[in-house]
Amino acid sequence: MNLDFPIAAAARPKPQTTAARLLFIDNIRWVMIMLVLSMHAAVTYSGFGSWYYNEATHPGRPEQLTFLTYQFFLQSFFMGLLFFIAGYFVPGAYDKKGPRRFLKERAFRLGWPSLLYVFVLQPLTGYYAAGVWASDDPNRSFLREYGHYITRGRFFGGTGPLWFCVALLFFCCCYAIWRLLTRNPSLKTPSAPRPFPRFGLVTGFILLIAAASFLVRIPWPNGTSFYNMQFCYFSEYIAFFIAGTLAYRYSWLTTLSAAIGRRWGLSALLAGLVFWFALLILGGAFNGQGESFSGGWHWQSAGLCLLEAFAGTGISIGCLALFREKFNRQGKWATFFSANAFAVYVFHPPILIVLTRLMGGLHYDPLLKFLLATIGSIALSYTLSALLFRRLPVLKTIL
Repeated sequence: MNLDFPIAAAARPKPQTTAARLLFIDNIRWVMIMLVLSMHAAVTYSGFGSWYYNEATHPGRPEQLTFLTYQFFLQSFFMGLLFFIAGYFVPGAYDKKGPRRFLKERAFRLGWPSLLYVFVLQPLTGYYAAGVWASDDPNRSFLREYGHYITRGRFFGGTGPLWFCVALLFFCCCYAIWRLLTRNPSLKTPSAPRPFPRFGLVTGFILLIAAASFLVRIPWPNGTSFYNMQFCYFSEYIAFFIAGTLAYRYSWLTTLSAAIGRRWGLSALLAGLVFWFALLILGGAFNGQGESFSGGWHWQSAGLCLLEAFAGTGISIGCLALFREKFNRQGKWATFFSANAFAVYVFHPPILIVLTRLMGGLHYDPLLKFLLATIGSIALSYTLSALLFRRLPVLKTIL
């Protein structure tokens, strides 16, 4: 699966704790999973990016701009925020379990769902749900295509949205190796709480991500992937994962004030939108210069990287503060959404694809079909997760 500019996908590992003070993190997770489904529904109808099934719609300029703006700002933060949250739980788990048990449990929680998707869900989705493996040749059966999928090495790029789990497992391995090499006793216990990083340090963090993203997108521009890994976004993912480990050590999630979170969040949204539209107009996005935004030695690419880092960092800080202050609790529905979120993430591609293909005969506005597909796929995915997927003996142990 290759998702072109400005799209990507996300997933999550299972929650590490049920402490009441961290319920807001669980709430962020399931909200992000719902946004993943909305992103893939947007790709289906917008014409921006690639997915298993892209409907041949012809949205007008206002609709195109709406889709593109939504997809860009969503892409700017939701994957980075998920890596930040995952990184936050890594130091404590490593300290408690040690390197061997830590890696064993991470391999189980992240590796088995990935293998399930690669060897079962990806082939079934590609052949039956999306029809991208189908052919007019009657001899090209599912079993024959599956054989080619294995023998020709296509399965290496068959992670679908579970690429996140594969990347996260790699990050956890790197963290364990670093801890083994450094053997710093001070890392075994959380440090005394420190104030949340000030404006200058956060600004430096944004500039670092922007510069790294710009350089990475010279050889790997937006829309390219290596075995389903979109390196054009990994500068942010790596930085956010590391920031998450530091947030645990220095208790930044408790020292982040609501005022600072609100300031960063609103600035990222309001100033980010002004920057976004100015960049599109001045950069010639409407005059045939769209490729200059994707990568290479172009000022448009540099501007997009800067905006992406600024928006992603600011919105993420805003979300962390907002959810901690307003949504640090769970009722019946939030508990349900949280418990089923990962299963929904794993199984949503065929559900969304079948639903959108069934809606193919509806001659509605693309934005309306996007909304219907988002709501419908969320409802169907959660229903099937609760009633079927998480009840199966084998699946319930890894979901």
